Amino acid sequence: MTMPVVHSLREQIREHIVEGIVSGRWKPGERIVERRIATELEVSQTPVREALRELESLRLIESAPNKGVRVRNLTAADLEESYPVRAGLEQIAAELAAGRLASDCSALEPHVAALYEADAAADGTAQVRHTVAFHRELVKAAGNSVLLHTWEGLGIEVFTALSIRWLGTVQKSYAEEHQELVEAFRRGDPNIGALVKAHVLGCAPRA
Repeated sequence: MTMPVVHSLREQIREHIVEGIVSGRWKPGERIVERRIATELEVSQTPVREALRELESLRLIESAPNKGVRVRNLTAADLEESYPVRAGLEQIAAELAAGRLASDCSALEPHVAALYEADAAADGTAQVRHTVAFHRELVKAAGNSVLLHTWEGLGIEVFTALSIRWLGTVQKSYAEEHQELVEAFRRGDPNIGALVKAHVLGCAPRA
């Protein structure tokens, strides 16, 4: 399999491994063999090693001497840890973006529309993709590159997917909850930061 040049090679390999973990190709506790991935993707082992190191920093995998790299046995408590941090970041983002989004929510609206379709079809993959995309656009609207970089460093997409697929975390309606946030931005709700924070915390898995 020859990989297209879209993102950096390391990013593409990371996405390949993450998808394998989320989809269940590699199960918790199972070993991920660096050489096998390199052969499968027709790349050297160096970028595979870099991608695995990055995923270890996200606490998605773990390595031990003479035992290689394995998928961590993540619990609800492990997944839950990132949510208070994420909620704090998104509260700040919402407050910084409030003025901009009050006059123009066009970056958020397509993802709400897509979530209505995903909810109707019970499409978990699309629910994850558009939920994360909605929140990324919200954070981007803050216009703070440090905030965005920190947010993305939390591995939001990975942990959202794992919360839904591994633990069955389900919201009442992904579309309706995000539509409520859009409406709050539109009306210039002075409590928008607290609303976003409560929304994020409400998405956390329960240990």
